[in-house]
Amino acid sequence: MKTLVIGTGGREHALALQLARDAEVHAAPGNPGIGRIATLHDVDAMSGASVAALADRLGVDLVVVGPEAPLVAGVADAVRAAGIAVFGPSRAAAQLEGSKAFSKSVMADAGVPTAGARVCTDAEQVAAALDEFGAPYVVKDDALAAGKGVLVTRDRDAAMAHAAGCGTVVIEEFLDGPEVSVFAICDGERAYALQPAQDFKRIFDGGRGPNTGGMGSYTPLSWAQPDLADAVISTVVEPTLAEMRRRGAPFVGCLYVGLALTEKGPKVIEFNCRFGDPDIQPVLAVLDSSLSALLHAAATGTLSSVPAPVFRDAAAVTVVLASAGYPASSSSGQVITGVEDAAEAGADVIHAGTALDDEGRLVTAGGRVLAVRAIGADVAAARARAYAAAELIAFEGMQRRSDIAAEPLGVVEGASLR
Repeated sequence: MKTLVIGTGGREHALALQLARDAEVHAAPGNPGIGRIATLHDVDAMSGASVAALADRLGVDLVVVGPEAPLVAGVADAVRAAGIAVFGPSRAAAQLEGSKAFSKSVMADAGVPTAGARVCTDAEQVAAALDEFGAPYVVKDDALAAGKGVLVTRDRDAAMAHAAGCGTVVIEEFLDGPEVSVFAICDGERAYALQPAQDFKRIFDGGRGPNTGGMGSYTPLSWAQPDLADAVISTVVEPTLAEMRRRGAPFVGCLYVGLALTEKGPKVIEFNCRFGDPDIQPVLAVLDSSLSALLHAAATGTLSSVPAPVFRDAAAVTVVLASAGYPASSSSGQVITGVEDAAEAGADVIHAGTALDDEGRLVTAGGRVLAVRAIGADVAAARARAYAAAELIAFEGMQRRSDIAAEPLGVVEGASLR
């Protein structure tokens, strides 16, 4: 199978690594890491016409659109209109991530267990909603915000200020409990769940500091209920797929379900319309099934023709290396050393924000720069291997958490808020 992966980040590198096991991989625009395993092409990832033209010229069997912005912009629609199989929702279906208000409406109509919420468009509405739900306050930008549009705080003034900077916002009830990521592969009517993972969102150890796109992740979750993935399919994903069909926008692609495991059971924090990054990285590392066959079946509406995904009896841990200033800003142009050493130590070094300078040196080019992923017999072994490899990589201003997948597992991030 010939595949084309659209995007430039760590998610796309992880997807390309897995697809390359049994498929010919092309990527656009890609990054230096992806370029070592795939043929790169220069394309405007936000232009559906350009992506469709490239896919047609290459004669690919499957296009995988990685990031949310092109999906919300309708890139998958253009590829489908060209008669090419594409894994990724339509513009209409991608509103599950593109608009928090739309997402909450779908959940309500589908009967999905989730936090109570109010959609607010002015300061008076925001103030009333904050008072209704109380602290900790949860304020979500209604639009795309690269994983950083959510503020959880006990500071009411900070909550009001965040809302004022967003325009339309969703104020939500705070869900107390460990957060878990479940990825559902959907063909519009049916879905398979991948193995759950846990992501570490805040920049500093102990779940402190501002939210990021993710500073690390791991799988499996020995402390979670054994049937969690199946429960999510039956109580969350299948009702959501039915509601999206009812609305005339069948969902084809990855439905990311961000959950809080509360005392009253799992409740949805948010939907995304694509794989999470970095939380998909360890999940793919232990996937034994063919990813290309799974995604192609979903893209062509034939998911029932392939077996449910199978995972090896192992654990995987990913540790993110971020640039100076992240998440408020990022630093570019710092020379990166030790990547080859880390790979030789048995880890996958996944590129997220890298580039090659005029001298051909690998340099930083974004907030989250690299992710170091390792497999082990259990979480402790995978964690030790990932951190040992991460120690070999250096660049000026590098930030990383030291407590990814550390004991005790299953803790709630941002404990200082509780």
